[in-house]
Amino acid sequence: MTIETKTKIRQRPAAVILTPSAEARIAALMADAPADAIGVKLSTPRRGCSGLAYSVDYVTSANPIDERIETPGGTFFIDGGSVLYLIGSTMDWQDDDFTAGFVFTNPNAKGTCGCGESFTI
Repeated sequence: MTIETKTKIRQRPAAVILTPSAEARIAALMADAPADAIGVKLSTPRRGCSGLAYSVDYVTSANPIDERIETPGGTFFIDGGSVLYLIGSTMDWQDDDFTAGFVFTNPNAKGTCGCGESFTI
């Protein structure tokens, strides 16, 4: 007698939640992207008064350690070295009369600088 075991593999949630407006902005960026761009990448380089900043750039090659999120408008990558700083964050795109840009709600951030450009963990 053979016993079959079925293992359910649960899909891992995305490290960053993208709002519909962020997904639409990624689609717009990819529509105007350089020919060699394969997606858009979020990273947290060290800079600013608080230590870390958010940076969104085109990416031309996939790094196997980066997180990958497929969106309707293109592939969104999260830098593998930045994932721990970003888990549970929400990325939104806001565009109003005075400013336009990605806005991050990061539950891991313990503080931000006065101008809001950088954060600390």
